[in-house]
Amino acid sequence: MRRLGSFCLVLHTHLPWVAHHGSWPVGEEWLHQAFTGSWRRVVTMLESLAEQGYSQVATIGITPVLAAMLDDPYCLRELHSWAGRWQLRAEELAQRPGFDRLATHERAAATQCLSDLEARWLTGGLSSVLRPLIAAGTIELLGGPATHPFQPLLSERFAQAQLGTGLADTALRLGHRPAGIWAPECGYAPGLEALYAQAGVQHFLVDGPALDGRTGRGAFVGDSDVVCFARDRDLSYRIWSARDGYPAGAAYRDFHTFDHDSGFRPARVTGLEVSGPDKARWDPAAAAAAAERDALRFVRAVQQRLQELAKDPQQDGHEPLVVAAFDTELFGHWWYEGPEFLSAVLRLLPESGVELRTLAGARDAGLVSRRVHLAPSSWGAGQDWRVWDNDAVADLLETSSSVQNRLFELLDRRGERPSRDPVLDQLARQALLLSSSDWAFMITRDAAAGYARERAERHADDFFGLADLSERADDRAAVAEAARQRQRDGLFGRLDARTF
Repeated sequence: MRRLGSFCLVLHTHLPWVAHHGSWPVGEEWLHQAFTGSWRRVVTMLESLAEQGYSQVATIGITPVLAAMLDDPYCLRELHSWAGRWQLRAEELAQRPGFDRLATHERAAATQCLSDLEARWLTGGLSSVLRPLIAAGTIELLGGPATHPFQPLLSERFAQAQLGTGLADTALRLGHRPAGIWAPECGYAPGLEALYAQAGVQHFLVDGPALDGRTGRGAFVGDSDVVCFARDRDLSYRIWSARDGYPAGAAYRDFHTFDHDSGFRPARVTGLEVSGPDKARWDPAAAAAAAERDALRFVRAVQQRLQELAKDPQQDGHEPLVVAAFDTELFGHWWYEGPEFLSAVLRLLPESGVELRTLAGARDAGLVSRRVHLAPSSWGAGQDWRVWDNDAVADLLETSSSVQNRLFELLDRRGERPSRDPVLDQLARQALLLSSSDWAFMITRDAAAGYARERAERHADDFFGLADLSERADDRAAVAEAARQRQRDGLFGRLDARTF
């Protein structure tokens, strides 16, 4: 069959982070649900394709702070305990009339998850699971800044520190320094490409409007050799759209309807205007059949898009490329049948004349044809910066800027140091955590805004309190306070402030 072009699947794996001292707002158990429902299942799907000989299957971005969590023994033990409770809840559900089929499904899924956790995750964490997929060329791993900041709003020096810390942490965990990054929120400001080039980054992702919809090839950015690839919004929204995307199909498991006694989701979507109590029972077999049908529909849409691009005079006869990008959690967490859909799509595309490529594979294959000067952009509302830069979060931005400035004043005052300083390391860690884009996003969207403010304020208070102790030369108290904060925050243990 004649090759129509290439397809890149990009998945961004991120979570507003959870440490030993706290969690995502009570009730959703985000971390546990995302791991058991999405991340583990997507990895298993990729491993299955690797065993079948598929290569360059997907490009996976994993926020370094999340990778640190999923390598952390405490976090993994908590996931194991949660999966055990999941199994017990399924056993209890089996005693209730009318829930036999759902209980059987959930018990089997929980048992499989527990077995997988005990066989490998608990002993080696995420890093040990990903290394073989990277080595085999099944996936390309994208790196990124350490704590998922909105980079355009950082000072240049702090943006360098964020990116350098994140890339170094990924290299330490996986023995592999990524050539590409997922820029958090696809946030871009002119000049970031120079920072990327300095850090050894060769490619990154932007949203389609950043390239005026000309998404059929990669493009060199500014005067650099750094390449940007753009998400095809129309094709991505065939899946992503809440009302029109495939996950809104009547047969799929409904995310919003709970059996509150067990915590399980027993209903199917049924109809977008049907209220929870009136929804029909979920049928896994019917949902699986729907996933296969929608996978075929999506493959046809990719074929059609590539054919349209091939006829576009702006392609200049070059082989067309389609990039579809999503949050990983869409597949399995929000859309329960998502991993099975993806598996079918990735099997069917090569059979339909479409080459699977990673972003690095697309760059190496020469699917880059022009040079662009990008305007400020993101993949957020309006494709600009409004979600992270507005009146509701102006105080947060001001505080973060003050923290960055004071951190560098302290570092510069200390000058060259022969060894690490635990106080400065902890100050750098708090500055990284404060600058996460999640806090502004949650406040702007009024999604657990109180939680976001509490977290941001605590990181700022901890930073300024420790900075005051350091400036008073109260070394014993400063070291003790740094140790207390370090034990609670628990991540990036090798962070060395001298690299800032």
